[in-house]
Amino acid sequence: MRNVIELKKINKIYGSQVKTQVLFDLDLAIEEGSFNSIIGQSGSGKSTLLNIIGTLDQPTDGEVYINGKRTDQMNKNELATLRNETIGFIFQFHYLLPEFTALENVLMPYRIQYGKVPADKLKRANELMALVGLEKVKNNKATNMSGGQQQRTAIARALMNSPKIILADEPTGNLDSETTETVYNLLRDINKEMGTTFIIITHDRRIAETADRIIEIKDGRIALDI
Repeated sequence: MRNVIELKKINKIYGSQVKTQVLFDLDLAIEEGSFNSIIGQSGSGKSTLLNIIGTLDQPTDGEVYINGKRTDQMNKNELATLRNETIGFIFQFHYLLPEFTALENVLMPYRIQYGKVPADKLKRANELMALVGLEKVKNNKATNMSGGQQQRTAIARALMNSPKIILADEPTGNLDSETTETVYNLLRDINKEMGTTFIIITHDRRIAETADRIIEIKDGRIALDI
């Protein structure tokens, strides 16, 4: 399988007067269609790594390739287009817009990029709501849903533009153990059915061990890759 993500000699330094280096000469390649977990203690650099992969942050030096395109030399508009077309994000907090329904939240990435929603895209949004088991509450405002329902809505939203890559930062950090298992089973099903590449940061080793690959970050370097 080809690599959908490639990082070459990535360094990340914060600060200009007092410098703090977070990542050190990091190399990483992620295969298309794989399901990967990133683990590591707080402050190890794993969230910085995920932000660089997602083009939300830029490395101090090194090369980043997403779906064959070098991103560390792109401008803001090029990066925004790449993100919207190629990458879906799931965060620990769902970041749903409270004044909109679940279905409207799922449609938001398409509206941002293209404006008016045609019938086939509305159909896709409805199919995604069914996929995550929320067809009965799709017209509920985000505030009238449980934490698990809100997070599943966020997953459907991340899938709306058919991204090749989903990046998830502690996506079940606010959920109970039963809902956590439900959400992870859903992510694995999506990975298998759609071939979407997943990179998930988690503190839960039990969850991490269900991935195809575990990458442990320690002091800004890859300490384990199995």
